[in-house]
Amino acid sequence: MRLDKIKSIRDKLKNSKYSIGTWQQIPNASISEILGNSDYDWVAIDMEHGSIGVDQLPDLFRAIELGNTLPLVRLGEGQDCKQALDAGAGGVIVPMIKNAEQLELVKKTCCWPPAGIRSVGFSRANLFGKYFDQYADEAQSPILVAMIEHADSINNLKQILQVEGLDAIFIGPYDLSASLGITSSFDHPKFISAMQQILKLAKEYGIPAGIHVVQPSQKELLQRIDEGYTFIAYSIDAVILNRYSKNPISVN
Repeated sequence: MRLDKIKSIRDKLKNSKYSIGTWQQIPNASISEILGNSDYDWVAIDMEHGSIGVDQLPDLFRAIELGNTLPLVRLGEGQDCKQALDAGAGGVIVPMIKNAEQLELVKKTCCWPPAGIRSVGFSRANLFGKYFDQYADEAQSPILVAMIEHADSINNLKQILQVEGLDAIFIGPYDLSASLGITSSFDHPKFISAMQQILKLAKEYGIPAGIHVVQPSQKELLQRIDEGYTFIAYSIDAVILNRYSKNPISVN
């Protein structure tokens, strides 16, 4: 099932169709089950800013997969991808990619030989050996998404976009704006120019570009699709909860 979902997402992206997922920061399998049954292509478990440990991943992934949805993981900066993939992630979203060499190393550590250098073994991803042979195909090429969220990333973007096996790039707006000295000033001309440059180069090199629609807004989602983004994270579990749990007649 996981490999079929990976192929389905890749087919969408290669044919310039959008793939929409969502983001989870709260370490609770019931939330994973709800998101996994919400008609997204994928749910990304946030191990960078969420309080989620490796030991919790199998249960979160199982719950996501109940809805025929692919679990992905956003790694913590500098975090090894092996444990997340062994736990059953279909791919990784890697923060703070600043150059092609950094991304090449991540790619190698994500893939079993001969494609990479990731350690081979029994794990939940292959049901502890029961589906070892079937998993070998998936382990050669899990989904790989590079986060572009620093000025250095933009300076080296042409080289990053040429790394073989890169499925998409994904703009991290908060860190990108911070690196430009204009934290969260998303209307600033410098930030808008950076976004346009990233999207233009991604289209030029034929790599899908992604972005996070943080606040739940269908209008913004459709706007981002119209702009050409095709790998889109729609909101976050905690943001959705904050938005819709508020007393609707509260005066504050």
